[in-house]
Amino acid sequence: MRDVFQQELHEVQQRLVEIAELVAEAMRKGTTAFQTSDIALAEQVIEEDARIDELALTLDELSIQILARQQPVARDLRVVVSALRMSASLERMGDMAEHLAQLTRYRFPDKVIAKGLRSTFKEMGELDIKVAEKLIKMLKTQDMKFVDAIRDIDDQIDALHLSVFDKVLSEAWGGTSMDTVDATLASRYYERFSDHAISIARKVKYLSTGEWAPELSSEEA
Repeated sequence: MRDVFQQELHEVQQRLVEIAELVAEAMRKGTTAFQTSDIALAEQVIEEDARIDELALTLDELSIQILARQQPVARDLRVVVSALRMSASLERMGDMAEHLAQLTRYRFPDKVIAKGLRSTFKEMGELDIKVAEKLIKMLKTQDMKFVDAIRDIDDQIDALHLSVFDKVLSEAWGGTSMDTVDATLASRYYERFSDHAISIARKVKYLSTGEWAPELSSEEA
């Protein structure tokens, strides 16, 4: 029975990695569609989000079954409970990529973002993809070095997020009201994507140390 239990825990980890890989691909495609107004790619991201949702749901069901059958304790219990919470964060990360694709579809054939902010959003997209890639490696290896790496990138994304608000609220901003709304929404999607990655990183650290770090406030993040 112990061997079966360990196999189930391994399957939980593998499923988390699978979902994280799909999330990373969704952000790659979503960012490309967003920057190039590629409507076909945007539609693909929207359609494929259902697969992420489905895998997150089946992982939750597996975790609940393990809790009911095996009644794990100590670290094993932390693994299963954390998996439930991490799958929810991964599902939300997929939603952020989908939202970018939806913005692209709504504004097609026009570009979503006004010219003066395109370089900022290009950088945000590249950083979110980098976050997703490091998240996959962290889930595969449980290596704590990726926690700090993800936090460092998240700090850069937060700074860019604030710069978007500074730009659209400045007197020099020449965008339309729609440009302002689109920029605000897109910036929020990119920022929230990395926030969910931080949440997952904290849970992986919890699994390793057994210590739960307090959530950062928006001012500290």
